[in-house]
Amino acid sequence: METGLTFTSRDTVRPENVAKTVGSGDLEVFATPAMAALMENAAMRAVAPALPEGSTTVGALLEISHTRPSGLGETVEATARLEEVDGRKLTFSVVARDARGVIGEGRHVRYVVDRQRFLSKL
Repeated sequence: METGLTFTSRDTVRPENVAKTVGSGDLEVFATPAMAALMENAAMRAVAPALPEGSTTVGALLEISHTRPSGLGETVEATARLEEVDGRKLTFSVVARDARGVIGEGRHVRYVVDRQRFLSKL
């Protein structure tokens, strides 16, 4: 797998993904856990087409800052870029933006796993 793979995931700030609803705060702004999920989704989708059949990726580490709020109705996008490949370990840079600019950024690590073997551990 080559570094440089990217993907951008988008979401709209809705009552279902604000801090007050998800329990991470008491304001009606895009929740940090929702931003984190959007970042993970972008990373997963960036490499999905390059994976061997029967494989997927799972998140292992997420180090992010959430520096600015986004309100109801705003569109938020998260872009992940594959920066490093070390065997099964994939390291991404992640950045989230709304119409006014960057709202969060950081680093995300995922591992390539065999779907069946991974699920057999349940």
